[in-house]
Amino acid sequence: MITPNKKWFFLALVLELSLAGCGRHHQRVLEVDYVSAPQVVLRDQLSQVFNRVGTARNGDRVEVLDREKRFAKVRTTTGLEGWVEQRFLVSQQVFDAFQKLNVQEKDAAVVGTATTRNDTNLHVEPGRDTEHLYQLTQGAKISVLKRGTIEKSAPGPAPKSTVVGKQTSPPMEDWWLARDASGHVGWVLGRLVDLDVPLEVAQYAEGQRIVGCFVLNEVSDGDKKVPQYLMLLTESKDGMPFDFNQARVFTWNVRRHRYETAYRERGLNGILPVTISHENFGKEGDLPTFTLNVKDPNGNLIERQYKMNTPIVRRVG
Repeated sequence: MITPNKKWFFLALVLELSLAGCGRHHQRVLEVDYVSAPQVVLRDQLSQVFNRVGTARNGDRVEVLDREKRFAKVRTTTGLEGWVEQRFLVSQQVFDAFQKLNVQEKDAAVVGTATTRNDTNLHVEPGRDTEHLYQLTQGAKISVLKRGTIEKSAPGPAPKSTVVGKQTSPPMEDWWLARDASGHVGWVLGRLVDLDVPLEVAQYAEGQRIVGCFVLNEVSDGDKKVPQYLMLLTESKDGMPFDFNQARVFTWNVRRHRYETAYRERGLNGILPVTISHENFGKEGDLPTFTLNVKDPNGNLIERQYKMNTPIVRRVG
């Protein structure tokens, strides 16, 4: 038989255990962070021998509950709690900066697609020392949006500067603003990605760097359709004041079944993006067109339109 005193004792014990459990579940959150590594292991304790509680993946939101030396105790959105290395976490401020960049560039024109050479990070700004969150795996496909160039920074001794005339110019490197398959936008180091260009026309680059390759139209050769291309090139070095300085058009010779250079222009002070379209030119019919953005000697950006009446390419106006 349970006496009233025993009854109250059991009720108090249940209440105490319940409050203790609630206290653990509602442990004070220090801040909200995000996982910047491909995958991290959540450990149950900070010792050489530990149990694996679970994992968190790149971009996952976690609540930071405690910090100890180089580790942080976190709770995932699914309720898992464990310790991870703090170097694999970035702050809410970094995440918000990526969200802002995504909104700013949501309507940015795609100037090409590229493939990553190895695992690489998406940075919130150009620069190796800038904050990064999302990581791209080797062979990932990205959409290239725009180019940026900054002074090169690297660990170790300072790199030698380039002498230009009587002035010393610091070494520069190119970065590309890109969007990955998940819609994340960020900056990647230019030398870590390769622009996707068909081999049939890439072989005619003649040692120059290809920065854009666009399909103008297609022609029939027997039972197959063959694309004709506009290719934009630049000198094979970083830090140039323009995105491209050469334009070439490759048309398909249906008799010889090969690509030929139909148009070439050098000395351009070109800036991406490029517009590919078509227009009706009366007796000539509906022709493919492309528009290049080029800076004049005063630095003003002007549009130069071209039309292609295979195999002839002419500037319009």
